[in-house]
Amino acid sequence: MSGLTRIARRINPGSVRMFSCSAVCQDTPTHTGQTFDENDVRNVRFDVTGLKKQTNTQWAIDLIAKVPPKKVNKRVVSCDGGGGALGHPKIYINLDPSGPQSCNYCGLRFELEHGH
Repeated sequence: MSGLTRIARRINPGSVRMFSCSAVCQDTPTHTGQTFDENDVRNVRFDVTGLKKQTNTQWAIDLIAKVPPKKVNKRVVSCDGGGGALGHPKIYINLDPSGPQSCNYCGLRFELEHGH
């Protein structure tokens, strides 16, 4: 008798949870357009934990677009994310080109206020 069959005989069938890939999934696409089919093997992680797939519908690009550009009176501004240790490396943004200029890290926009 092989080792696997000996172990299989000792396991109580009621104590083993079988994995299933057939989770009923009300899938919403992610920000990259990814969706899981009903029989996708990646659904097993939700069966095991008892949780459901959570999709964030508030995407960063949409949230930062709601923040109006900061009007400044200097041609060069710095941005560090404003969060201290939770921010990002400080960069300097040249505002000579017309219109709002955005930070490469966080997307905050700055605009040169004319009249100063």
